[in-house]
Amino acid sequence: MTLILDAFAGRSARLTLEDVARHTGLPRSTAHRILDQLVKQRWLDHNAHGYGLGRRALGLGGGDGGQSRIREVAAPLLHELQITTGLVAHLAVLDGAEIYYLDKVGGRLASSVPSRVGGRAPAHSTALGKAILAWLEPERVDALFGPGLCRLTNRTIGDLNTLHQELHRIRRRRGLAFERGESHPGIACVAAAIRGEEGPVAGISLVGDIRTPLENVAPLVAAAAREASLSLFPGSGPSARRARGRRPCPPPQPEDTWSPEAMNRLLALDARDWL
Repeated sequence: MTLILDAFAGRSARLTLEDVARHTGLPRSTAHRILDQLVKQRWLDHNAHGYGLGRRALGLGGGDGGQSRIREVAAPLLHELQITTGLVAHLAVLDGAEIYYLDKVGGRLASSVPSRVGGRAPAHSTALGKAILAWLEPERVDALFGPGLCRLTNRTIGDLNTLHQELHRIRRRRGLAFERGESHPGIACVAAAIRGEEGPVAGISLVGDIRTPLENVAPLVAAAAREASLSLFPGSGPSARRARGRRPCPPPQPEDTWSPEAMNRLLALDARDWL
């Protein structure tokens, strides 16, 4: 394990399995087995671009995995969302199978929303968690959750197949995730992920009561997540990826493409009931 961790030269280093085996001199099968254990224990992180230092390893170095920078960029966006809508704005990151709340900005509704900075919630039961999970590889989602998912209410997704269907719907909606009463009865939420080239790093959401017209505020959440993504990763836009010869991901759409009528049609297409 020490040989493997020492192979990562910096906080942002990414190594493939072959890189790790070459640096450490370990057999490929041995390196793979230890890497899997380090990922499960959050010493390392794994995505399509390889292995990198995880939350626990970065914490030992006095860092927070970039959370301070994410909070700094997102803070004015959260305040603007709260002032504009009167709803509660959240910022969270994925930590294993849970979301970890980095920030909460609320008005009169804040005390009625059972969340707190530093608190956690099962990712599959929240719009924030689903917005982030939608941009992970399906195999990684499988690794995070067992076949049976814990249910917080009678509307919570309770199995892995249904979760994958929901994540597919979120991708079809260009990243917008919704929940009504899945984490707490009487609570509704819409969220979108903050993304870079290597995947999602956090999520932004607006929360209200179950009667909140989410289709009206969803465009604002999408725009805030897009602005945060561009601020955190200025070199990862479509034009920059094309310049490097990479296939560009579909860019987030401008706010004015999300009319209430269009949003209503999207929500009607995805109508479902997990009772």
